[in-house]
Amino acid sequence: MNENLLKPEIQEFILKNIDAEVVPFLLKKPFFEGVSNKELVQQIISKKKSKTKLPTWYNTPNIYFPDKLHIEQASSEITAQYKATVVSGKSLVDVTGGFGIDTNFFALKMEVIHHCETNQDLSEIATNNFKVLGRKNIKIVSGDGLKFLRESKSRFNWVYLDPSRRNDQNGKVFFLKDCFPDVTEHLDLLFQKSNNVLIKTSPILDISVGIRELRFVKEIHIVALKNEVKELLWVLQANFNGEIAVKTVNIDRQKKDTFNFTFQEEKRAVPNFAAPQKFLYEPNSAILKSGAFSLLTTRYSIGKLHEHSHLYTSKELKDFPGRKFKIEKVEPFSKKVLKNINLKKANITIRNFPDSVDSLRKRFKILDGGEEYLFFTTDLHGAKIIICCKKLS
Repeated sequence: MNENLLKPEIQEFILKNIDAEVVPFLLKKPFFEGVSNKELVQQIISKKKSKTKLPTWYNTPNIYFPDKLHIEQASSEITAQYKATVVSGKSLVDVTGGFGIDTNFFALKMEVIHHCETNQDLSEIATNNFKVLGRKNIKIVSGDGLKFLRESKSRFNWVYLDPSRRNDQNGKVFFLKDCFPDVTEHLDLLFQKSNNVLIKTSPILDISVGIRELRFVKEIHIVALKNEVKELLWVLQANFNGEIAVKTVNIDRQKKDTFNFTFQEEKRAVPNFAAPQKFLYEPNSAILKSGAFSLLTTRYSIGKLHEHSHLYTSKELKDFPGRKFKIEKVEPFSKKVLKNINLKKANITIRNFPDSVDSLRKRFKILDGGEEYLFFTTDLHGAKIIICCKKLS
C-alpha cells in the first residue's frame, strides 16, 4: 500500500480522471513523485468499478482501492447489507475478510468484528478504509483467519466465511472442495468457536450438493440482484436437525421480492396446471434457483403451464414475485404462425422448449428488443406453443 496515493492532490487527480482513457498514462512520465503511473491507473480503474457496486466507497474521500480483481470478487454493497440482517449478537469473525465490504456492514450490526486477511497489502488497505469510514469496532487480524480461530480462547456469536473461488491459475471454481479454504474440512473447528456459521458460496453451486457436504444447515438464502442470482448464503447452527428454511430475495431498485419456504412444503405441494389464461408469470431467478415450482401454484392460486415449463398463469392479476405479462394471444408453434405474427423485433424467452433463443432469432429473423414478448414453451398437453405478451410494470 502506497500512502502517497492518499495525498489531496493525487486524490483530486484520480477523481478528475475517473472517466478518462487511462492506458496512455502508462506511457507518460510520472505525474507525481513517489507514485508510479501504474499505481495511479490502478486506483482510477478500481474506483470507477466501484461506482455502482460500492457507492459508499466510491463517494467517500481518501478510500484506497485494491487491484480491480479484488473489487470484482467483493460483495456488492446491497448484498453485504442483506448479509448483515442474517446475523445478530455481539461478536463475529470474518475469516476471509478481503477488501472488507461484508465486514463493514457486520460492524454496523454487532459490537466487535474481527477482520482476518492473509494478503498483507489487502489487510492494510482494509485497515485504512475502516478508519476513513469510522468503523472503530473492527479488530484487524493480518493473517490466516482459521489460525486465528484455532489460537483464540474465545467463542464468538458468529463465524463468517467467503471462500475464494479462484484456483492457482486464477480461473473460477465453484465446488466447495475447490475453494480456499475448503470449509468442509474445517467444520469441526468452526463449531468449536461458534454455534452459528454463515458461509457464502458460488451462486451456481447445486443446492443439494451444499446440503450434503455441509452440516447442520438451518437456512439457505438465495440472493438475486435485478433478477440475477449473486450469492448463496448458508446458515449453519450447531446440532440443528429441523426443517431447512429456504429464503429467496430479488432486489431491484427500491423493490424487494421475497419468497420463503421449506423443502418439505415444496415436496408436499400438489401443483395446479392450466392452459394459458389472461396473465402470464415468470418467477424471478432466486425462486427458479430454489426449485419451489409446485408451491408457487398453491401460494398464489395460479396454474402451471407444464411440469417442466416453470411458467404460470391466472385469470386475475396476482402480486407475483417475478415478471408479469398480459397475454395477447397463444398460437401453436410453426413457421407459418411466426410468419403471420410478422414481428421484426421482440424479446424472446424459452422455457421447456427444444430450440435456443439464438436459433429462433436467426431462423425467423427477429431482432432483440421492443415492447413485444414471445414465450416459446410447452403446454400441459405437451404441445409446443408461442405466447405473445406485453410486459406489465
